Amino acid sequence: MNDQTTTVGELAKLIADFVDERDWNQFHSPKNISMSMAIEAAELMEHFQWISMQESREVVANPPQLEAVGEELADVLCYALALANQLGIDVSETIEKKMQKNCLKYPAQDFQGRYGHKHRRES
Repeated sequence: MNDQTTTVGELAKLIADFVDERDWNQFHSPKNISMSMAIEAAELMEHFQWISMQESREVVANPPQLEAVGEELADVLCYALALANQLGIDVSETIEKKMQKNCLKYPAQDFQGRYGHKHRRES
């Protein structure tokens, strides 16, 4: 599997099959999954705590560190897909709609090279 050949649906099914094989749906309430996703996101952040922005960009040059970061990112994404499975959310459709909203909220001509939240236009 790789990003060029694997669909979101295939990944969601991979997660659903894993959960089903272990009879974990009984534990996979939206509440529990969202909490687990936040915990995994915090574990991901730990890899970047106390280092500079530049050092965080250099993780790509450190294969063991990059692998550890990738595993935490995978945990976050797995829980995100598990939550989408539980709630029947179409991830691709939802991301597309959200990006359309973001384009309106942060027009490229107004936010080019600027951090969005600091320079956000009032609506």
